[in-house]
Amino acid sequence: MKPKVGILFLVLAALISTGTAIAHLSCLYFGPECYAVQMAPTFLVESAKNGTYLAPVLNIFVSTIFLIWGIYALSAARIIRKLPLMKLAIYAIATVCIIRGILPLQLWLRFPERVNDVAIIVGIIWLMTGLFYLIGNIMRKKQSTN
Repeated sequence: MKPKVGILFLVLAALISTGTAIAHLSCLYFGPECYAVQMAPTFLVESAKNGTYLAPVLNIFVSTIFLIWGIYALSAARIIRKLPLMKLAIYAIATVCIIRGILPLQLWLRFPERVNDVAIIVGIIWLMTGLFYLIGNIMRKKQSTN
């Protein structure tokens, strides 16, 4: 493989994570319908409808996590400086993304009536993202040792 593929995978992971944060933050502007379309739990959609602080606070919290994940991907790609706990963070992020990607797929295999097409597509995207983090980091590390 070409030597820059690991960096490309990490940049793609950063873009997906950042795009997810932006998509989540868009709910602050678009309101309860946006939460529903993005398959937020019912209590969050109700919070947005009722105008309580729960939905926006949790939205900002989750979006911040996705932004941090994107920053770690850029750091692993050496586009920005090395962040603390880099190795642990990248493997933890990759694990969470892979699990998030597998969950709808295994649910679809067991109870296909409970899973819609959007959930499957989102699951596949997160599975790929987790693999981008994992494989990208491994490939980038191999590049630096050669």
